[in-house]
Amino acid sequence: MGASLSNLTEGSNGTAMGPGLGDIPESCVACVFTYLTPPEICNLARLNRAFRGAASSDSVWEMKLPSNYQDLLDLVPPERYQILSKKDIFALLSRPVPFDDGNKEVWLDRVTGRVCMAISAKGMAITGIDDRRYWNWVSTEESRFHTVAYLQQIWWFEVDGVVKFPLPADIYTLSFRLHLGRFSKRLGRRVSSFEHTHGWDIKPVTFELSTCDGQLASCEHYLDDTEQDYDNGNHKRGCWIDYKVGEFIVNDSEPVTEVRFSVKQIDCTHSKGGLCVDSVFIIPTDLKERKRKGMLK
Repeated sequence: MGASLSNLTEGSNGTAMGPGLGDIPESCVACVFTYLTPPEICNLARLNRAFRGAASSDSVWEMKLPSNYQDLLDLVPPERYQILSKKDIFALLSRPVPFDDGNKEVWLDRVTGRVCMAISAKGMAITGIDDRRYWNWVSTEESRFHTVAYLQQIWWFEVDGVVKFPLPADIYTLSFRLHLGRFSKRLGRRVSSFEHTHGWDIKPVTFELSTCDGQLASCEHYLDDTEQDYDNGNHKRGCWIDYKVGEFIVNDSEPVTEVRFSVKQIDCTHSKGGLCVDSVFIIPTDLKERKRKGMLK
């Protein structure tokens, strides 16, 4: 794209043809850039000096940052951002920023600048987690937190969490990331073991969320495949599944949002096991939907 646009400023023999892209004032380019996405701005910055200057303008990147970006910066040591431009601040915040002893992360989506969040299993309250007869911590590169909680067997399954954060106004979707079976690598290949996997097809688990302003959502899912699922080729075992709990709305008038969430199956008439609990994600709803459809990377 850059090469084809650059050709507009030259004749076929390399001589100037008159006014071209290089003659557009940097301030005008900056105005156009406010309507583009960060990746588009970075691509166009390669065209000429005016485009490079506009692509580094604080006024452009100020509009790409969310209204609460200072709250995200407060999680970062001051020496890491005090001398940074707004463009570099956007780049810094588009990488995961850990907080709460590294058990939670917040970051900006690189295309839209929207705020996203993840909470690790270690950032949640898990019934029986300290008893190794029931639970174990498993190290893995398949988790952004590099550790997941693995349930061998238990009668009372309950995982609860809470997050308090000044989220910007938006509609968010909260989901749990779960995996039936324990996985490992053998001879370079990923293999799953279902030795302990049982009980999830008897009764559904309940997912819930609530917010400090009274919003509620809940749903139920059978975590294990039913016979009909097998017939249709829908296998849940051995795969990471994102279970959507629900949506909640944050308004500008809310300085800090508190969200509580849980997944449980507390019917003690049967035991259940063989489940990995990775994390909870809080993602802007339409952003999550577009990513699911492959419209955003």
